[in-house]
Amino acid sequence: MKIIPLSEGAFTVDKTKAFVPFDAAVNEMKERPAGSLLVEVNPYVIITSADIILIDTGLGFKINGELQIHQNLKANGIGPSEVTKVLMSHLHKDHASGIGYNDLLENFQLSFPAATYYVQQAELDYAIETGFPSFVTDQLQVLLNNPQVKMLQGDGMIDGYIKHQLTGAHSPHHQVFWIEENGEIIFFGGDVAPQLQQMRNRFIAKYDFDGRKCMELRKEWWSLGEKEKWTFLFYHDIKTPVWKFG
Repeated sequence: MKIIPLSEGAFTVDKTKAFVPFDAAVNEMKERPAGSLLVEVNPYVIITSADIILIDTGLGFKINGELQIHQNLKANGIGPSEVTKVLMSHLHKDHASGIGYNDLLENFQLSFPAATYYVQQAELDYAIETGFPSFVTDQLQVLLNNPQVKMLQGDGMIDGYIKHQLTGAHSPHHQVFWIEENGEIIFFGGDVAPQLQQMRNRFIAKYDFDGRKCMELRKEWWSLGEKEKWTFLFYHDIKTPVWKFG
Protein backbone atom coordinates (compact mmCIF):
# COMPACT_ATOMS: atom_id res chain seq x y z
CA MET A 1 0.00 0.00 0.00
CA LYS A 2 1.11 3.54 -0.70
CA ILE A 3 0.58 6.31 1.88
CA ILE A 4 0.44 9.97 0.82
CA PRO A 5 0.06 12.65 3.53
CA LEU A 6 -1.84 15.69 2.23
CA SER A 7 -0.71 18.35 4.69
CA GLU A 8 -2.74 21.54 4.78
CA GLY A 9 -0.20 23.23 7.03
CA ALA A 10 0.36 24.05 10.69
CA PHE A 11 -2.18 25.93 12.78
CA THR A 12 -2.81 27.10 16.29
CA VAL A 13 -6.20 26.51 17.85
CA ASP A 14 -7.51 27.91 21.13
CA LYS A 15 -10.80 27.79 23.03
CA THR A 16 -12.56 29.62 20.19
CA LYS A 17 -11.81 26.57 17.99
CA ALA A 18 -10.58 28.83 15.19
CA PHE A 19 -7.68 27.38 13.17
CA VAL A 20 -5.10 30.13 12.61
CA PRO A 21 -2.17 29.42 10.23
CA PHE A 22 1.22 29.21 11.93
CA ASP A 23 4.58 29.64 10.20
CA ALA A 24 7.47 28.81 12.53
CA ALA A 25 9.76 31.07 10.49
CA VAL A 26 7.77 34.19 11.36
CA ASN A 27 5.33 33.29 14.17
CA GLU A 28 5.91 32.54 17.84
CA MET A 29 3.63 30.58 20.12
CA LYS A 30 3.89 33.24 22.83
CA GLU A 31 2.07 35.60 20.48
CA ARG A 32 -0.95 33.30 20.33
CA PRO A 33 -3.71 33.22 22.99
CA ALA A 34 -3.00 31.36 26.21
CA GLY A 35 -3.76 27.67 25.97
CA SER A 36 -3.29 27.52 22.19
CA LEU A 37 -2.30 24.17 20.69
CA LEU A 38 0.02 23.82 17.70
CA VAL A 39 -1.22 21.18 15.27
CA GLU A 40 -0.80 19.98 11.71
CA VAL A 41 -3.87 19.22 9.59
CA ASN A 42 -3.05 16.12 7.60
CA PRO A 43 -5.59 14.11 5.58
CA TYR A 44 -4.19 10.98 3.94
CA VAL A 45 -4.50 9.05 0.73
CA ILE A 46 -3.96 5.29 0.85
CA ILE A 47 -3.58 3.53 -2.48
CA THR A 48 -4.42 -0.17 -2.32
CA SER A 49 -4.87 -2.78 -5.02
CA ALA A 50 -8.61 -2.06 -5.05
CA ASP A 51 -9.08 1.56 -4.02
CA ILE A 52 -7.82 5.10 -3.69
CA ILE A 53 -8.86 5.89 -0.12
CA LEU A 54 -9.01 9.35 1.44
CA ILE A 55 -9.01 9.48 5.24
CA ASP A 56 -10.69 12.65 6.54
CA THR A 57 -11.05 15.74 4.38
CA GLY A 58 -9.28 18.63 6.09
CA LEU A 59 -10.32 22.22 6.70
CA GLY A 60 -11.97 22.91 3.36
CA PHE A 61 -9.83 25.98 2.70
CA LYS A 62 -9.53 27.23 -0.88
CA ILE A 63 -6.45 28.56 -2.68
CA ASN A 64 -7.19 30.68 -5.76
CA GLY A 65 -10.75 29.39 -5.74
CA GLU A 66 -9.89 25.68 -5.60
CA LEU A 67 -10.11 23.39 -2.59
CA GLN A 68 -6.68 22.89 -1.08
CA ILE A 69 -7.30 19.16 -0.73
CA HIS A 70 -8.02 18.98 -4.47
CA GLN A 71 -4.78 20.82 -5.20
CA ASN A 72 -2.84 18.50 -2.90
CA LEU A 73 -4.29 15.43 -4.60
CA LYS A 74 -3.46 16.76 -8.06
CA ALA A 75 0.09 17.54 -6.95
CA ASN A 76 0.41 13.82 -6.27
CA GLY A 77 -1.05 12.79 -9.61
CA ILE A 78 -4.55 11.97 -8.33
CA GLY A 79 -7.73 13.61 -9.58
CA PRO A 80 -10.62 14.13 -7.14
CA SER A 81 -12.82 11.87 -9.27
CA GLU A 82 -10.31 9.00 -8.82
CA VAL A 83 -10.93 8.74 -5.08
CA THR A 84 -13.12 5.68 -4.47
CA LYS A 85 -13.61 5.75 -0.68
CA VAL A 86 -13.68 8.55 1.90
CA LEU A 87 -13.34 7.37 5.51
CA MET A 88 -14.49 9.88 8.13
CA SER A 89 -13.17 9.44 11.66
CA HIS A 90 -15.51 12.15 12.96
CA LEU A 91 -17.05 15.39 11.76
CA HIS A 92 -15.23 18.16 13.63
CA LYS A 93 -14.59 20.97 11.18
CA ASP A 94 -10.83 20.40 10.90
CA HIS A 95 -11.50 16.84 9.71
CA ALA A 96 -14.69 17.29 7.71
CA SER A 97 -14.86 20.72 6.07
CA GLY A 98 -13.43 19.37 2.83
CA ILE A 99 -16.32 16.94 2.32
CA GLY A 100 -17.94 19.31 -0.16
CA TYR A 101 -17.77 22.70 -1.84
CA ASN A 102 -19.93 25.29 -3.58
CA ASP A 103 -20.00 24.84 -7.35
CA LEU A 104 -20.35 27.66 -9.88
CA LEU A 105 -24.08 27.79 -9.20
CA GLU A 106 -23.42 28.00 -5.44
CA ASN A 107 -24.81 24.52 -4.88
CA PHE A 108 -22.99 22.59 -2.16
CA GLN A 109 -21.89 19.18 -3.43
CA LEU A 110 -19.57 16.38 -2.40
CA SER A 111 -15.90 16.99 -3.21
CA PHE A 112 -15.25 13.45 -4.49
CA PRO A 113 -17.94 12.55 -7.03
CA ALA A 114 -16.99 8.89 -7.54
CA ALA A 115 -16.34 8.04 -3.89
CA THR A 116 -18.42 6.32 -1.26
CA TYR A 117 -18.27 8.22 2.03
CA TYR A 118 -18.27 6.16 5.26
CA VAL A 119 -19.73 8.02 8.25
CA GLN A 120 -21.04 6.91 11.63
CA GLN A 121 -24.79 7.62 11.69
CA ALA A 122 -24.66 8.61 15.37
CA GLU A 123 -21.77 11.02 14.67
CA LEU A 124 -23.73 12.80 11.95
CA ASP A 125 -26.84 13.03 14.13
CA TYR A 126 -24.78 14.42 17.01
CA ALA A 127 -22.91 16.90 14.79
CA ILE A 128 -26.09 18.35 13.30
CA GLU A 129 -27.70 18.61 16.73
CA THR A 130 -24.61 20.22 18.32
CA GLY A 131 -23.50 22.59 15.56
CA PHE A 132 -21.02 25.47 15.76
CA PRO A 133 -18.21 25.98 16.70
CA SER A 134 -17.03 22.35 16.50
CA PHE A 135 -19.24 21.37 13.56
CA VAL A 136 -20.26 23.24 10.40
CA THR A 137 -23.85 22.07 10.15
CA ASP A 138 -24.62 23.69 6.80
CA GLN A 139 -21.88 21.64 5.15
CA LEU A 140 -22.84 18.39 6.84
CA GLN A 141 -26.36 18.52 5.44
CA VAL A 142 -24.94 17.21 2.15
CA LEU A 143 -24.37 13.83 3.83
CA LEU A 144 -28.06 13.34 4.66
CA ASN A 145 -29.99 10.92 2.42
CA ASN A 146 -27.13 10.96 -0.07
CA PRO A 147 -26.66 7.81 -2.19
CA GLN A 148 -22.88 8.26 -2.03
CA VAL A 149 -22.89 8.04 1.77
CA LYS A 150 -22.80 4.76 3.66
CA MET A 151 -24.06 5.23 7.20
CA LEU A 152 -22.22 2.97 9.63
CA GLN A 153 -23.70 1.56 12.82
CA GLY A 154 -20.92 0.83 15.29
CA ASP A 155 -18.06 -1.56 14.46
CA GLY A 156 -17.64 -3.50 11.25
CA MET A 157 -15.70 -4.28 8.09
CA ILE A 158 -15.69 -2.56 4.69
CA ASP A 159 -15.04 -4.74 1.64
CA GLY A 160 -13.25 -7.34 3.74
CA TYR A 161 -10.08 -5.35 4.39
CA ILE A 162 -10.97 -2.07 6.13
CA LYS A 163 -11.96 -2.44 9.77
CA HIS A 164 -13.78 0.37 11.56
CA GLN A 165 -14.30 0.62 15.30
CA LEU A 166 -16.47 3.07 17.21
CA THR A 167 -14.30 4.37 20.04
CA GLY A 168 -15.93 7.55 21.28
CA ALA A 169 -13.34 9.04 23.66
CA HIS A 170 -12.33 12.17 21.69
CA SER A 171 -15.93 12.85 20.69
CA PRO A 172 -18.97 10.71 21.56
CA HIS A 173 -19.13 8.83 18.24
CA HIS A 174 -15.53 8.98 16.96
CA GLN A 175 -14.27 5.98 14.96
CA VAL A 176 -10.87 4.60 13.93
CA PHE A 177 -9.71 2.48 10.98
CA TRP A 178 -7.36 -0.37 10.16
CA ILE A 179 -6.52 -1.04 6.50
CA GLU A 180 -4.88 -4.42 5.94
CA GLU A 181 -3.48 -5.81 2.70
CA ASN A 182 -0.79 -8.42 2.02
CA GLY A 183 0.11 -8.61 5.70
CA GLU A 184 0.59 -4.84 6.09
CA ILE A 185 -1.57 -2.96 8.61
CA ILE A 186 -2.15 0.80 8.44
CA PHE A 187 -3.86 2.32 11.49
CA PHE A 188 -5.60 5.70 11.66
CA GLY A 189 -6.59 6.71 15.17
CA GLY A 190 -8.03 10.11 14.29
CA ASP A 191 -8.11 12.45 17.26
CA VAL A 192 -7.92 9.69 19.84
CA ALA A 193 -4.34 9.10 18.61
CA PRO A 194 -3.41 12.35 16.84
CA GLN A 195 0.32 12.66 17.60
CA LEU A 196 3.30 10.37 18.15
CA GLN A 197 4.22 11.92 21.50
CA GLN A 198 0.78 11.12 22.85
CA MET A 199 1.32 7.42 22.16
CA ARG A 200 4.54 7.42 24.21
CA ASN A 201 3.33 9.46 27.19
CA ARG A 202 0.35 8.78 29.43
CA PHE A 203 -1.73 11.90 29.90
CA ILE A 204 -5.35 13.01 29.88
CA ALA A 205 -6.26 15.87 27.54
CA LYS A 206 -8.93 18.30 28.72
CA TYR A 207 -10.26 18.81 25.19
CA ASP A 208 -11.33 15.15 24.82
CA PHE A 209 -14.87 13.97 25.59
CA ASP A 210 -13.38 11.14 27.68
CA GLY A 211 -9.68 11.82 28.14
CA ARG A 212 -9.06 8.79 30.32
CA LYS A 213 -10.50 6.45 27.68
CA CYS A 214 -8.31 8.13 25.05
CA MET A 215 -5.25 7.50 27.20
CA GLU A 216 -6.10 3.84 27.71
CA LEU A 217 -6.86 3.26 24.02
CA ARG A 218 -3.54 4.81 23.01
CA LYS A 219 -1.74 2.47 25.41
CA GLU A 220 -3.60 -0.54 23.99
CA TRP A 221 -2.96 0.40 20.35
CA TRP A 222 0.71 1.20 20.91
CA SER A 223 1.30 -2.21 22.48
CA LEU A 224 -0.59 -4.09 19.78
CA GLY A 225 0.96 -1.98 17.03
CA GLU A 226 4.44 -2.84 18.24
CA LYS A 227 3.57 -6.53 18.27
CA GLU A 228 1.94 -6.53 14.82
CA LYS A 229 4.19 -3.89 13.20
CA TRP A 230 1.49 -1.37 12.36
CA THR A 231 2.04 1.80 10.40
CA PHE A 232 0.47 4.70 12.35
CA LEU A 233 -0.97 7.83 10.73
CA PHE A 234 -0.95 10.91 12.99
CA TYR A 235 -3.33 13.58 11.69
CA HIS A 236 -2.13 16.42 13.94
CA ASP A 237 1.59 15.67 14.20
CA ILE A 238 3.84 18.51 13.07
CA LYS A 239 6.95 16.35 12.55
CA THR A 240 5.82 12.73 12.18
CA PRO A 241 2.69 12.19 10.07
CA VAL A 242 3.63 8.53 9.41
CA TRP A 243 5.38 6.21 11.87
CA LYS A 244 6.02 2.47 11.55
CA PHE A 245 7.22 -0.18 13.97
CA GLY A 246 9.95 -2.47 12.75
